[in-house]
Amino acid sequence: MAEYVGLGDWTPEALALPGEVRPVVSAPDRALSRPGPEVDPTSNEVVRLAADLVATMRVSPGCVGLAAPQVGVSAQVFAVDVTGHPKAATVHGAFVLCNAKVVEATRWKAGREGCMSVPDLTGDVKRASRLVVEAALPGSGRPVRLVTDGFEARALQHEIDHCAGLLFLDRVAGAHAIYQRKVYL
Repeated sequence: MAEYVGLGDWTPEALALPGEVRPVVSAPDRALSRPGPEVDPTSNEVVRLAADLVATMRVSPGCVGLAAPQVGVSAQVFAVDVTGHPKAATVHGAFVLCNAKVVEATRWKAGREGCMSVPDLTGDVKRASRLVVEAALPGSGRPVRLVTDGFEARALQHEIDHCAGLLFLDRVAGAHAIYQRKVYL
């Protein structure tokens, strides 16, 4: 059994690749509805994908997370960075996780979500506001255990859902909880 630790000093620069910006697919693209397989976090393909997710996220205004299915790749890999977001309290900086699993989820609250792959809509989704996730880091494959809350916890759950073939629209309580987007970043 692996011993899980926090992110430590890991940053996207540990990938040692600049990353290329990839096009983001929109619903109803089939890549968004297929559960992604687990990956080998040490493979060159996964390290390249991780670098590309970070690069794409960084050039996308307002983006706080991006999962492999959003760039058309069926895989359990995603990037998150809530740094500077006004709703973020706990912030671990920019990171990429592979094969993430929620091991603890508590303090459920509804909140508004949007998505680059569903650009014209937002919706109210009930998510855990305290979260513990276990995953592996791309490149080293080092197992990590991430404890977070609030907005960062919401972002992690949103991206884990993408890796499972789910959109936030699959989590809303009904049509009454879906709204036309009013602000485009």
